[in-house]
Amino acid sequence: MGHSHNHSHHNHNDLKGRNLIISIFLNIAITIAQVIGGLLSGSLSLLSDALHNFSDVVSLIISYIANRLVKKKASSKKTFGYKRAEILAAFINAATLIIVAVLLIIEAVERFQNPQEIASNLVIWLSVVAILGNGFSVLLLKKDSEANMNMKSAYLHLLTDMMASVAVLVGGLLMKYYELYWVDSVLTFAIAIYLVWMGWDLLKNSTKVLMLFTPDTIPVQNIVDEINAFDTIKNVHHVHVWQLNEDEIHLEAHIDFHEDISLSRFDEILQEIEGLVFSKYDINHVNIQPEYGKDDAKEVIVQD
Repeated sequence: MGHSHNHSHHNHNDLKGRNLIISIFLNIAITIAQVIGGLLSGSLSLLSDALHNFSDVVSLIISYIANRLVKKKASSKKTFGYKRAEILAAFINAATLIIVAVLLIIEAVERFQNPQEIASNLVIWLSVVAILGNGFSVLLLKKDSEANMNMKSAYLHLLTDMMASVAVLVGGLLMKYYELYWVDSVLTFAIAIYLVWMGWDLLKNSTKVLMLFTPDTIPVQNIVDEINAFDTIKNVHHVHVWQLNEDEIHLEAHIDFHEDISLSRFDEILQEIEGLVFSKYDINHVNIQPEYGKDDAKEVIVQD
């Protein structure tokens, strides 16, 4: 069995944690202000934005906890440690994003049928505050979101909320100067559709990782063919490829050799296989079971 490892840097994790803490407190303040403002003004879009902001707070807390858990070392009871904590956090955050969106759609349809007069000045000022607060949080998390599914889930919550606040601001201006109060419901509905669109892809990707599906970018048959091309190798079977977390992709396979080779020769071949799959497919954990003359199924991929 052979492995090559990539390790994350603790300083970078600390920076991510600090940025998450700042974003959490910013969104708590925004949520409180929007709930009070929404109740006073009667604006559903402002209350819906507050609900989304509250989901932001929850998602950021989940992301922060996951970020801390990832640093904990593995043990005999947890041999992988908490390496999948951030993937689980991404799944939970994506799911809540879609649930919140469905609730907003229901409320928007009900309010559209019975539009109400809204105190637009309060809506305008609070939406500006939310845009500034969420905009700052988005900037804090943008870099980390490009390479980490957990941070991307938190980033998407904040980005969609900033966009929602922009929509609320536009709606407030239309209500103030044109008395188009039905716009409040239409904007709420649009915000909800946008949340579903943004959250679905992340939910799908995190589900694939949790279910140990082969990453979309890795063609298993190509890997089998390339390993089979080695002169010493007769057959490659019982192949499994899965993504453990953001940094680790694992390959497990049984390899049937033409000859009863020595252990030192096997190590040489293993290093070649590791180099091949890492350079072409970014697979950085390889577990190979060598075989010679073993009577077992030789299918390429099996269930167990």
